[in-house]
Amino acid sequence: MSRHIDLGKKGEEWAIAWLTQRGYEILHRNWRQGRYEIDVIARRQGIYHFIEVKCRKTKRYGPPETSVTPRKLSNMMQAATGWLTRLQSKPRIQFDVLSVTTGPSGPDCLLFEDVYV
Repeated sequence: MSRHIDLGKKGEEWAIAWLTQRGYEILHRNWRQGRYEIDVIARRQGIYHFIEVKCRKTKRYGPPETSVTPRKLSNMMQAATGWLTRLQSKPRIQFDVLSVTTGPSGPDCLLFEDVYV
């Protein structure tokens, strides 16, 4: 498996731990709707969070969150629509980006909440 895929998987593990420590209930990881995927679906304080996780070793080419494009957000929204059709209610939702940068002292996580195209 290539290094960037390994880093991505490790970044998602760090993200799950970080979210759990902050009271998020993890509902799904890598949930797929057709060709679209959501890295993490979580719930906290009655709000459903659809979270894209981006991880990088350094900020040499910019912070991880800068690689989330409007197209990626649109794809997340398409996948979320599929997931939401399974619910009987219309809950509060938001789309978030969790940026993870690795470092000598461990991962540094930064959550960008309620992002839209």
